[in-house]
This record gives sequence, structure tokens and C-alpha cells, in this order.
Amino acid sequence: MENPDPSAGATVARLWRGLTRPERADDYEAYLYENGMAELQKQSLGVQMLRRDTPEATEFVVMSFWESVAAMSRFAGSDPTKVRHLDRDADYLIALPEAVQVFEIRASNLPGALGRERI
Repeated sequence: MENPDPSAGATVARLWRGLTRPERADDYEAYLYENGMAELQKQSLGVQMLRRDTPEATEFVVMSFWESVAAMSRFAGSDPTKVRHLDRDADYLIALPEAVQVFEIRASNLPGALGRERI
């Protein structure tokens, strides 16, 4: 797999969302970090995991940043909106997400390759 070129800067972000039961949230967070984030960190320009706890469910959002849709497709396959489920997602998640969202980055003040003044 080709390494990303950090000097190119991120032009797209890929967002995945998943819900788990609150009592499983800590275990899923550890699993997601070890099994999902590790691969994304190798192939994308950067990645963030967000967590929101409510009494009913815990929501996780994973954002990965890419220099292009083509670069994202090398990770995700020909359809970059298709979810790449982890082996144990069905054990943890309330429902398996059917798609991810892909956004153009129009402005960002994040440092380095993740930052873009204006496209």
C-alpha cells in the first residue's frame, strides 16, 4: 500500500459512525482503537476518534483525512462510502452502519498536512 504524501494536504474527510450500549463502550473503544485506528493511521494523513456518552447509547465517530478520494479508495475499495467492518463490530454495535460519509474539506486550521487555509 502506498504511503500518503503529507505535503499534499488533506482534501477529503471520511466519517464513520457507530452506536454501542453504554456498558460495552469502554471495551469497544479499546477494540476500535487497536483494530480500526491502527490501520487508518498507517494509510491516511490523520485520524480522530470521538465519543459521546448518553444513558441510552454511546456513539463513536471516526474521522480520517485523505489527500484525495483516490487515496481513500486504495483503503476503502472502489466505493469509498462502503464500510469496512471490523471482525467483531457485530458483537459490539447496536446496528452495523451501512455507509460512511465523505466530505470535501473546504477550510481547516489543523496543523501540518491536515490544515488547509482555503481550497
